[in-house]
Amino acid sequence: MAITWVLVANASLAKLYEHMGPNKGLKLVKELIHPESRLKNSELVTDRAGSMATVGNGQGAKQAQTLPKEHEAKVFAQELAQELYKGRTHNAYGRAIVFAPPSFMGILNGVLDSPTAQMITDRFEKDYTKSPEPQLRERLASCLFV
Repeated sequence: MAITWVLVANASLAKLYEHMGPNKGLKLVKELIHPESRLKNSELVTDRAGSMATVGNGQGAKQAQTLPKEHEAKVFAQELAQELYKGRTHNAYGRAIVFAPPSFMGILNGVLDSPTAQMITDRFEKDYTKSPEPQLRERLASCLFV
């Protein structure tokens, strides 16, 4: 039977589990932490937006296209996508299951390459990063024999 990877993630923490087959349980393979995602936007930037001259009475300000927290979430999603990509190219798993809150799931889906995205058979838009392993096993019962 093929190995299944289970990724439980949010914008600042991810746990990667391995499931070897029916009734084998879950084994924690890797834990990734991205503390920058926990910081406030004001803590992530060192200066306010620059100003620029405008014609007329109004004042202009150059605003960042993406908020710093969103940028950090995307950086972490790219790191997780890279882990899944490496696992796929090294045949470390045959399928993957992902748990992530809706906003982070969207970011993660946006950075996955197509072949890796096709390896994900189930997606659950919930944050179970702080859930104990027995509760996670209950949630997986619908798609795995843990």
